[in-house]
Amino acid sequence: MSWRADTRTKVLVFARAARPGRVKTRLIPLLGAHGAARLHARLVAHALATARAARLGKVELWSTRRQRGADLGARMHHAFECSLRRAPRVILMGADAPALRPSHLRRAARWLAGGADAVFAPAEDGGYALVALGRVSPRLFEGIDWGGPRVMAQTRARLAALGWRWRELPEVWDVDRPEDVARLGELRLCGADTYYCDVAFRARPTS
Repeated sequence: MSWRADTRTKVLVFARAARPGRVKTRLIPLLGAHGAARLHARLVAHALATARAARLGKVELWSTRRQRGADLGARMHHAFECSLRRAPRVILMGADAPALRPSHLRRAARWLAGGADAVFAPAEDGGYALVALGRVSPRLFEGIDWGGPRVMAQTRARLAALGWRWRELPEVWDVDRPEDVARLGELRLCGADTYYCDVAFRARPTS
């Protein structure tokens, strides 16, 4: 199959609005409220660019205004339920994992097309940065300690209970703590945008 011609996998980018003092709050001591919001906005733009570069189907930004549900699991379930009515495969990615590459999204789409029910990109903090589904059940997202270190482990248990076939992409890291900001300098983003280099330099520990 030519993935250049694949328009049947929809990609959703989940993100909060970049409001100072409301996003990346753990980075405020390092960057300030406006600086943390600016970084968040850049990461959202990068996630959208990554999704488009994968050259799959339609890319949609799901901001907090569009999301529905009492917690993250309910909001993701709502997004998948709506989107799978219009596409056979849906990839949902967060906006704070800049290590995700277009190749990760294409691989997830290929695995779904090959028969997997779900694909995940586990995160170093115990959660996940990407979930791709060809089917959806509310049970996948229920009873998960969102924001905690056991999210991916609990999700694997849900997948096994559902009897679903799933595959996992390589583990990635996300930008949530000051030490994560310093890692932005490791990415090729620096070569394309000096903003990331400047932010990463500011986050480097001093001797």
